[in-house]
Amino acid sequence: MAKNGKKVRIFSALEVANICGVVNQTAINWIKSGYLKAFVTPGGQYRVYEEDLLEFLKSRGMKIPEELESEETESPEWQRVLIVDDDRDLNHVLKRYIGRKMPELTVLQAFDGYEAGRMLSEWRPGVIILDINLPGIDGHKLCRKIKSDPGLGGPVIIGITGLGDPSESESLLKEGADAVHTKPLDLENLVEEIKTFIKRYKGDGKRND
Repeated sequence: MAKNGKKVRIFSALEVANICGVVNQTAINWIKSGYLKAFVTPGGQYRVYEEDLLEFLKSRGMKIPEELESEETESPEWQRVLIVDDDRDLNHVLKRYIGRKMPELTVLQAFDGYEAGRMLSEWRPGVIILDINLPGIDGHKLCRKIKSDPGLGGPVIIGITGLGDPSESESLLKEGADAVHTKPLDLENLVEEIKTFIKRYKGDGKRND
C-alpha cells in the first residue's frame, strides 16, 4: 500500500503499546476512547496508521521514537514552489516572475484552501508562498497545520499579507512562518529569499532548525 509515493506503515495495538512503552490494554483504551484514530480489520483487530500515531504522540507531548522520526523528517521537494493566493492576477504574476528568475523550479498554483491541501499532499513542495488572508480560511491555522504535518517534511512558508500591522507578521512568524512579506510585494526580494532558503536546506535534504 502506498500514499503519495511512500509506503504506508500500519501498527497493531500491541505495536503501538510497545512504541509508547505501555501495556496493550492501555493502547486499546486510547483507541476505544477516541484519543487515537484506528480502524478495525475484518478479524476484529485494531490497526493504526503511522501518521495518526504521530499526531497522537504530538498532541500528548510524548517523545517521538527514533523509528518514527526518520519518517517524520523526510525532505520535501525543494525544486517545487507552491503559490497559494486567491488573487489570480497576483498568483499568475508570481508564477511568471519566479519561473523566469528560477527556471529550474517547478512553480505550482492553488487559488483556495481546498486546492492548496490537495497540492500539498500530492506534490510536497519545499517552499510555500501563502497568502494569509484567503477568504473563508484561517491562514494562521493553515500555517500551523502545514508545519505540524510530518507528511509534508517541514517546508518553508513565506507568508504574504495585505495588512500593514506589525503584530500580524509577528504572530505569523510565531506560528511557524519562515518569513512574511507585505503587499505590494517586492518580487526581487521575494525571489532572493526563496533562493536563500532552498540553498540553506537543500544541501542535506532536511531542515535542522
